Amino acid sequence: MSPISFVSRYYTSPDGLKLHYRDYAGPASPRLTVVCIPGLTRNARDFEDLAPHLAKTYRVICVELRGRGLSEYAKDPMTYVPPTYVRDVAALLKVAKLAHVALIGTSLGGIISMVLGATMPAKILGVVLNDIGPEISPEGLARIASYVGQTRPITNWDEAAAAIRMIDGKIFPDYETDETWIKMARRRFVETEEGAFRPDYDLNISKPFATSTAAVNLWPFFTALKRIPALAIRGETSDLLSPEIFAQMKQVVPNLRQVIVPNRGHAPYLDEPEALGAIDDFLEGLPRSLNPLTVVRRQLAGVWLLTRLKMQGAI
Repeated sequence: MSPISFVSRYYTSPDGLKLHYRDYAGPASPRLTVVCIPGLTRNARDFEDLAPHLAKTYRVICVELRGRGLSEYAKDPMTYVPPTYVRDVAALLKVAKLAHVALIGTSLGGIISMVLGATMPAKILGVVLNDIGPEISPEGLARIASYVGQTRPITNWDEAAAAIRMIDGKIFPDYETDETWIKMARRRFVETEEGAFRPDYDLNISKPFATSTAAVNLWPFFTALKRIPALAIRGETSDLLSPEIFAQMKQVVPNLRQVIVPNRGHAPYLDEPEALGAIDDFLEGLPRSLNPLTVVRRQLAGVWLLTRLKMQGAI
């Protein structure tokens, strides 16, 4: 199998949904498996540039969260919340029999990665957080809330590209050609059997968005990353991850690696040279697996964190 090809696979979530992921097998004996988790309105196509690049060396799995892409839509929209997404991805790791993985999470995917790293540290070799931190700027949340779950009639790819450009033009100021924006539109829209075009996600994800995202205190989960190698990436003009929080993250987790991607807002696509270079260096430094003593220590740390948060009423 070519390192740049992938297979579509499915598994069942704990509450019975059929969920999809792309599986890039990589070389014959990949050094480790990398799991990529996209943002709120995105799908596995978000990693169409990054995944083939990484699959030259690693096995790469690109998740499609419930209600996105080829994954089944939830019957109850109130399950479109981080705790459910965490359980879904944990189920994938179990079904795919992945003992140890590295995580790359963009925005919401980074929140999921943060929680998995804190609560299942014995499975996680390292975590890459793409333009997300333990505190989210209200300005960024308001901007996302202004478009998530909303759509208008679109009849062709040019109109879809114009819609994406209206939302993301300031985030990617050097995207100048129509072809580039059509490429972005094909990642985020889908053509229906009737010939119409719609966002490739369940519009109902907007229902719990504002309350579920703002209500969670992520600092305990982020702080727990002290025991796990971590890389944080920030778009230079991001309105979701502020410079102040980005600096504070380094103070709380001193071993945190950080990189800023110039000329990008929320969130870098991870095809930028600065992002690719940082990710390559980070993954290259991770071990293939964890020794038994480290596994036991991390298991105990994960149990202790969950117990403490439950006693505090935080979860």
